[in-house]
Amino acid sequence: MRAVNSVGGVAPSEMAVVSPSGSGLREVKAFKNGETGMTIELHTWNTPNGRKISVALEEMGLPYKVVPVNISKGEQMAPAFLAISPNNKIPAIVDPDGPGGKRVSVFESGAILLYLGEKTGKFLPTSLAERIPVYEWLMWQMGGFGPMPGQVHHFIALENEQERAYGLKRYMAETRRLYGVLDRRLATCEFVAGALSVADFAILGWAWRHPRHKVELSEFPHVERWYKTLMARPATQRGMEAKLD
Repeated sequence: MRAVNSVGGVAPSEMAVVSPSGSGLREVKAFKNGETGMTIELHTWNTPNGRKISVALEEMGLPYKVVPVNISKGEQMAPAFLAISPNNKIPAIVDPDGPGGKRVSVFESGAILLYLGEKTGKFLPTSLAERIPVYEWLMWQMGGFGPMPGQVHHFIALENEQERAYGLKRYMAETRRLYGVLDRRLATCEFVAGALSVADFAILGWAWRHPRHKVELSEFPHVERWYKTLMARPATQRGMEAKLD
């Protein structure tokens, strides 16, 4: 098992344990002597996929500590991180209190959300019938409303105007189409699967970057209503404000 400070260049004593509380406040404690207790390690960076998990952890009331993985410096390629995330992508978590009380690591943000939902019994319905839309909209985000806006992020940063124009024309059109799909869905229900679920947290991570997508939420009024509702939740706010880098 790797040392905590092998990823992100941060020693355990410099970590913070975030303990969500029902009062809407959180306690941030110095991490002493590398002791983790039952605190979940969130290995991540300040990205939409990282925000999905910090929001979920706050909403579920789970104590966690952030282990920064600076992807701009290639820290996601470190052997220690590869041991918990074979695809070298953030985020990943390490739960010292996994199934059977054993330490477990989970990679891929969608898998992490489902794991946390199963672990806590929160934001993941019990019945299969109610789970189906959660699975559908979570997979919709993973397969589309993430990869496509992500391409917008890439092409908008290019200096070559010809390459930039081609990419933005293609991927902005698809990103806007996906916002339209989401808007039509939210015209029929408060949250994407009916009740608030891990699927909403997954989508929120990317909707959070709508200014970067060059999308005005006012053009998608049902998405705007949903977004404002979520962002008004104290736990979601804490998840969005958590320092991930």
